[in-house]
Amino acid sequence: MGALTGRVAVVTGASRGIGKGIAVALAEQGATVYVTGRTVTSGTYPLPGTVGETAKECDRRGGKGIAVRVDHGDDAQVAALFDRVAREQGRLDILVNNAFSLPEDLTDPNPFWEKPLSNWEMVDVGVRSNFVAAWHAANIMASQKSGLVVAISGYTGVSYTYGVVFGTAKSAVDRMARDMAVELKPHDVASISIWQGLTWTERAERNLANIPGLADQASTRPENGCSPEYPGRVIVALATDPDIMKRSGGTFITAELGRDYGITDIDGTMVPSLRTTRGEPIWSPV
Repeated sequence: MGALTGRVAVVTGASRGIGKGIAVALAEQGATVYVTGRTVTSGTYPLPGTVGETAKECDRRGGKGIAVRVDHGDDAQVAALFDRVAREQGRLDILVNNAFSLPEDLTDPNPFWEKPLSNWEMVDVGVRSNFVAAWHAANIMASQKSGLVVAISGYTGVSYTYGVVFGTAKSAVDRMARDMAVELKPHDVASISIWQGLTWTERAERNLANIPGLADQASTRPENGCSPEYPGRVIVALATDPDIMKRSGGTFITAELGRDYGITDIDGTMVPSLRTTRGEPIWSPV
């Protein structure tokens, strides 16, 4: 039996990337994981990965993966997802808000006024979508008097990274997690935000291989990177920490949580914290 046997999780945006890594890491510890995303057919998106493939990998790792096609910009689809979780499982223990709409020009150096207004989609699916998913999750978790909501954020909460909208979205995610914690505290439900540095997702590998100079930027230096499963390992530790409420409301650097819990990456290395070079979180536990 794994540390999360009997637990139920929803991981949003898990067709690939960080979401897939987290879903697999939770499943490896026995969790039932609802894997959400828009990609259900291989080849329909420029990068590899589908919700079905992630769910199958969850099964292979020892948990149970349940693939659900969800556009997190569509409130009705999100509502249907959580209705299904409640109906099929009767509980929800972990929500990982990872879904984020990344425009293809994210790493282009152009200033915000030379990029399309459609880049605001990072707020629609990245901030608003977090709130909608957490709203539904909280309705389940508050009544059962337990649960953990995790927002995936980054150093861009305090350090310029890529552009105006990206920084705005991640800063909002941190504050939202903190204020949710205030209102969830009486119900013994924890809400935190974690800061990822460079993560070796399919997109990151493609961009570093094809964009000159990207590997020299503070936010994307390869020597500081980690696997997509690493934050999942940290979330497992958070979800099984009997004192998790003492962390609720805080924003944490994933690498520092890993150090606290004695967690290494899949290759056995300790992931470095970039606090001294990229900044430190603003929000402490409530």
